[in-house]
Amino acid sequence: MTELRCRRTETPEADTEEDELRREPDVHTTQEEEVEEADGADDNQLRDGGEVKEEEEAQHKQEEPHRPESSARRSKMSAASVFLQRLVRVFFGSLAAVACGMLYAVYLSMYHDRKFWFSSRQELEREITFQEGSGLYYYYYKHMLKAPSFERGFYELTLDNKTVSGQTINVVERLSLYPELITSFIYRVTSSQDLVEPIYFYIGAVFGLQAVYVTALFVCSWVMSGTWVAGMLAVAWYVINRPDTTKVDHAIPLRDNWALPYFSCQVAALTGFLTNNISSATEMFCYLTMSATTLTFLLVWEHSHYVLFIQGLCLFLLDSFDLVPPRKMADIHKVYLSSLFLAYLFQFQNPTLLSSPLLSLLIGSVLARYFQQKMKMGPLVARVMKLFLHFYLVFTTGITFSYLVKKLVPVSESDFVLKFLEMKFGLNTTTDFVTNFLLCQESFQAPGQDLFLRLTQASVLPFYFLVLAICLLSTLQTIYRRLSGQPMKTNLRLEDGRIGEQPEVIYHVFHTLLFGGLALLFDGMKYLWTPYVCMFTAFGVCSPELWMTVFKWLKLKSIHPVVLSLILSTAVPTIIGFSLWREYCPRVIAELSDLQEFYDTDTVELISWIRSQAPAAAVFAGSPQLLGAVKLCSGSAVTSLPLYSDIDLLRRTEDTYQVYAMRSAEDVYKILTSQKTNYVIVEESICNELSLNKGCRIKDLLDIANGHVVYDKGEIYSFSKHGRFCQEIKLNYSPYTNYFTRVFWNRSYHVYKVNSVISFQY
Repeated sequence: MTELRCRRTETPEADTEEDELRREPDVHTTQEEEVEEADGADDNQLRDGGEVKEEEEAQHKQEEPHRPESSARRSKMSAASVFLQRLVRVFFGSLAAVACGMLYAVYLSMYHDRKFWFSSRQELEREITFQEGSGLYYYYYKHMLKAPSFERGFYELTLDNKTVSGQTINVVERLSLYPELITSFIYRVTSSQDLVEPIYFYIGAVFGLQAVYVTALFVCSWVMSGTWVAGMLAVAWYVINRPDTTKVDHAIPLRDNWALPYFSCQVAALTGFLTNNISSATEMFCYLTMSATTLTFLLVWEHSHYVLFIQGLCLFLLDSFDLVPPRKMADIHKVYLSSLFLAYLFQFQNPTLLSSPLLSLLIGSVLARYFQQKMKMGPLVARVMKLFLHFYLVFTTGITFSYLVKKLVPVSESDFVLKFLEMKFGLNTTTDFVTNFLLCQESFQAPGQDLFLRLTQASVLPFYFLVLAICLLSTLQTIYRRLSGQPMKTNLRLEDGRIGEQPEVIYHVFHTLLFGGLALLFDGMKYLWTPYVCMFTAFGVCSPELWMTVFKWLKLKSIHPVVLSLILSTAVPTIIGFSLWREYCPRVIAELSDLQEFYDTDTVELISWIRSQAPAAAVFAGSPQLLGAVKLCSGSAVTSLPLYSDIDLLRRTEDTYQVYAMRSAEDVYKILTSQKTNYVIVEESICNELSLNKGCRIKDLLDIANGHVVYDKGEIYSFSKHGRFCQEIKLNYSPYTNYFTRVFWNRSYHVYKVNSVISFQY
């Protein structure tokens, strides 16, 4: 600017140029000023923003100490509320489970008293109410109480020569008498002699175990479904279908009634143990409960290892399809092996446990897993091939182990079981009395249609098939995904709709399928299948996951599937429960108010005569069921016992039953004297038995075994040169009077003394 002014003074011609030059700098000046103003504004904004940020940072610094405290407080409050909700649910659920068990025990006690007039009977009449020969077990309970000490009574039972004539047996091992030993010990220790009669204490223990039974079913259904409403529905169905779920109504001392409650507790503990995402403390509790109940189950029932073998097959399938963690399967194997070992010791080295199919399965699966450590790896086809090889190795190894054990430790029972199964499935025929006798027992025959009709009328069977179909299809999907290499989800949500990925559900699917298949073959297996049908069905209809699985398959979009599944899991059991209450509650009340008449006059007369007239050292022969009552009420020695798992006793039973065959008086006399029999009891109900199933009458089975039958045009006729002994001896003529003398008779029984000195009368 100064230079331009100087130039202006020098040349006048340059005015125009100076003016032009003056204009150009003005333009630049205005642009520079605009830029400077803009820069200034930006600087002001940055300055203001910096100040705001500094203020916010200062505020954050002031708030930072308070924010963690508030979030921690919120998390603590939420955790406390969740814990409180769980505690309330567990409390009310446990209260409902215990209440159901106690009410069922009270109901059984009242029903039993009404049915048999139990409280108004004398001791002899009460003992006769133990049917099916089950009173034999109660006799040893009385024996333990009469012994000078518990140790002395136990010793006498291990060397007993007053039960089976001519034999010294260990009845603790032979009859699985641990329930009677424990019950008598508790009765002694608690000094209950002044508070309750021994027989009431005994049946009270059995009814208490039945309460534990239904409580375990309640808990099992509750654990699987997440709601204790399922447990109440399971108990309701169990009570309604009582004729098909338990035999405690008419034969209290049977081993089944002592053992099955422990098995139910074991299944409930196993269900909890298989559940995903449980705490270590809960898992340890389930493990210890499972260990204790498995051992107890093995001790109190001679057939328990067969039941555990079926359960072991279910778990074997779970492990083979990689549906449960290997660690848990290893723990379960430890439970089985340790329980078998301890039971083997407590049952006086019982060789049956060494050749049991359960032990063979465990040995085979452990060895196969050792040789196939990479079985659960590879593509689908390779894994399927490895799976078939695994099955082959397990069963081949198990069969080989069982064969070697039988060679080293001879076990006649296992061979007889194989022979029995051959006859059952029609693979062979036989004239053997014992085999045909067992095949004709109701528990070994196929169930009738009335079983399924009763379950359908109680509404349990239709819902059972629905629940089973859904769970089975979802399980098959899970198996396919596992074989394809997809991992199982352990943190399942309701929205996933995968009920078949829960290990406990998969186990119960296999459980109900295997036991259901056996129940279709053997009517006695319904007592192991029907209770879990009630439990499994109650779980299904009350489980939101089951309904969500269906909606996931249907791809339901019109209504939110989660909301609808929650509604159905509440509405369906409510409707079922209301209908059951309306229809069956009056029936249950009527059962308790109805006085039934049960009084076996003829049996009471027979036992009274034995007590008063027969010598204390006398030996009696008769049917096993009657001999059980004779042993209980009189203490006399008998020729056989109502125990169908002992082959030797069954052979003795066959010899005793010859009084109903077409045999000569001399033949029958030789058989009875070989068993040191003093008195033989002939029953009219067996001698003159009328049955639609003609081939299963005792006299028919004896005629077939003795070769006294003639086949003509598909019909069977009995023929022998001798008449039927039980009918001929009543005519009181020689040679029958030479060998036998009638000493007592009524409408149902004829008692004959076996003469020690033969008198020939013509």
